[in-house]
Amino acid sequence: QGQLVETGGGSVQAGGSLRLSCTVSGSTTSTYYIGWFRHVRGKEREGIGAISSAGTTTYADGVKGRFTFSKDDTKDTLYLQMNSLKPEDTAMYYCAALFVSELWSGEWPGTNEYHYWGQGTQVTVSS
Repeated sequence: QGQLVETGGGSVQAGGSLRLSCTVSGSTTSTYYIGWFRHVRGKEREGIGAISSAGTTTYADGVKGRFTFSKDDTKDTLYLQMNSLKPEDTAMYYCAALFVSELWSGEWPGTNEYHYWGQGTQVTVSS
């Protein structure tokens, strides 16, 4: 079974940057989707995008141009680079994994299709 550990959260001023890491262990396949999500207490969880094992990416409109997903296969680690942070980016950030036998054509997993979730890391952006 997969285990995910997020690190890299913290406090930053508006306009600043943070890089979150999501380290994956226990996977039995190298074909996967890693989704990134954020949650603010009292609000619904928000999907901010995903990256596949092939390196393809998709982003939510609200983070396009500011957030970038990447991966280092040698470290089994995925990254979320967040630039030009805004106070409204303040949230608990999670990564989630869906391991598949083959990547889907033209489709991305829905939130409920991810099987494994990390514990989250808090990002706080002050104005």
